[in-house]
Amino acid sequence: MAHYIGIDVGTGSARACVISEAGDIVGLASHDIQKWNDKHGYYEQSTTDIWAAIGKAVQQAIREIDPTSVCGIGFDATCSLAVFTQQGEPISVTPPNFKVDADARNVILWLDHRPEAETALINRTNHPLLKYVGGTMSIEMEIPKALWLKNNLPSETFANARFYDLADALTFLATGDNSRSFCSAVCKQGYVPVGVDGSVKGWQADFLTSIGLTELCENDFVRMGGVNGVNGRFLTAGEPVGKLSETAAAQLGLPAGIAVGSGVIDAYAGWIGTVGAKVDIDPKWRDESHEAGDVSQAFTRLAAVAGTSTCHLAMSPDPVFVPGVWGPYRDVLIPGYWMAEGGQSATGELLQHIIMQHPAAKELLMEAERAGQKVVYEYLNGKLKKMAADAGAPDCSVSWLGRHFFFYGDFFGNRSPVADSNMRGSVTGLSNDISVDNLALQYYGTMEFIALQTRQIVSTMNDAGHRIRSIFMSGGQCRNDILMALISTACDMPVFIPRYVDAAVVHGAAMLGAKAASHAGGQGESLWDIMARMSKPGSTVYPSSNLTERKLLDVKYKVFLEQCEQQQRWRREVDEALAGTKP
Repeated sequence: MAHYIGIDVGTGSARACVISEAGDIVGLASHDIQKWNDKHGYYEQSTTDIWAAIGKAVQQAIREIDPTSVCGIGFDATCSLAVFTQQGEPISVTPPNFKVDADARNVILWLDHRPEAETALINRTNHPLLKYVGGTMSIEMEIPKALWLKNNLPSETFANARFYDLADALTFLATGDNSRSFCSAVCKQGYVPVGVDGSVKGWQADFLTSIGLTELCENDFVRMGGVNGVNGRFLTAGEPVGKLSETAAAQLGLPAGIAVGSGVIDAYAGWIGTVGAKVDIDPKWRDESHEAGDVSQAFTRLAAVAGTSTCHLAMSPDPVFVPGVWGPYRDVLIPGYWMAEGGQSATGELLQHIIMQHPAAKELLMEAERAGQKVVYEYLNGKLKKMAADAGAPDCSVSWLGRHFFFYGDFFGNRSPVADSNMRGSVTGLSNDISVDNLALQYYGTMEFIALQTRQIVSTMNDAGHRIRSIFMSGGQCRNDILMALISTACDMPVFIPRYVDAAVVHGAAMLGAKAASHAGGQGESLWDIMARMSKPGSTVYPSSNLTERKLLDVKYKVFLEQCEQQQRWRREVDEALAGTKP
């Protein structure tokens, strides 16, 4: 029996997943990776540390199978920038020394916010290319980070630097072929598909020149991956990149020569691992897409990949431009189709922050331990349900508890649809209560915010021309029953939860390995056919039929929008009043 391996590199860990030809997971392991945060807004990792963690995870995941049965490997990773010399040595991104050595912290993590000035400069150009990233370049993207490196690296170091999206860096380490750079995230890096809007080489030389990165245009953009068919290869998801090298095979405990598929950003692997599932649905919520069976089925399905942050992915047959939503990007997953990517910069991280910063955090942890609950949110959800029952809330609705608590949670800036990294959190309804009950109320308010902002993203996408009718979740947040119910009711659409709740992303990466292996005999199987065959449906959450709860969430959504608009207006008024004042 053939097996395929998926490798997922997230913000905090590397995971390896082994699947069978039927898509069943037969091996799963993870290993923590390091994240350095020496300075506010600076987040760094090391590809050396990441690769070591991948090796340990793979060796553990393949214990129950014959390693020679592995036919393909696929990678996904966060959309982070990895930097190497032209010779393949890691370059440190840590100021002020910027060393070049094997253990260098050479990855600027996606959530790093150091290039504020560079991001502002890029967006002031108003270059037409920016419409392909939602109208503005996000501080989370890689071009602002590359520009920061030009402004801060020693000039001779920058002149010898080569830039990779992290998923491509991993395929480089796996195959030994460093001819690809930026390519799995090419859509986000100043690239317009050839033939679209007059694009000839994909990369836009006038854009790179206008922001001060002329060096990256040299030799047909070789330091960014080159020009497709000239000095580079641009592949869609899972297409074979090469073979597992002798060196990498020894580090992973596998035989050399295994097919390695073109990698993707981790959220896209979540799309691959979920939206192809054959699901049963209540007739009330069924539309033609649930009967289609082919790739058109994906056009009404939003993939929401919820971890530290949440990404919202939708495919369309034609380009749909949505303010504040990244894309549309063509050919990223399936040739000829376009992807849009909304997102919330912090969801899992925000929930943890709200819990741990509350004065009752220690008391909560002790209460949960006494109750035998290892997962804090499960304890809090139970507590909220009891609080609602004790308060005589209509139908014991938890949302009733937060009816006069108004929480806005863009603590880490706004990715979509406002696209403003300066957005921050706000709250109305605070008291001097420092009890665990008050902590539970603030925790509920955070979940409500996540659900309402999801509605804002989905509504903005549909208003622009998408036709999203259902949400396919993945990630650990799927286990949070109150949050899933809030998202379903706030958005008024069913939420589908995969069978492999915690492994949907790495399961999707393994499908990339299956895609790469399928090319051994010729043209290869389509990624959609692989998804339809291997995806595993789980459970479904439908919108609440409680009219009181629905009316409450509708009015809370109106307040949520006002909180967002009000914060922006207040900032403008203050900035106008202080215009010309030096800091």
